[in-house]
Amino acid sequence: MTPKIMRQLWSVVETAHAKTLLQLDDASLVEWLVKQTHTQVFLEPTETDYLSDYIQSRLALIRDLAYERQC
Repeated sequence: MTPKIMRQLWSVVETAHAKTLLQLDDASLVEWLVKQTHTQVFLEPTETDYLSDYIQSRLALIRDLAYERQC
């Protein structure tokens, strides 16, 4: 995964509504974040897989960030 893709993902996380990030189940959140990132930067199929795995491993952090913004 390139630094550009990673930066774009975290930009999506930061600009997304906290409520959206908190109310989706894990699979739906991963899918939503991949789609949002894909609209900003082109993703090869292998990059999509890597991105999905990366997001899955960072779900707790993403939800913590969203929760902190909501408060």
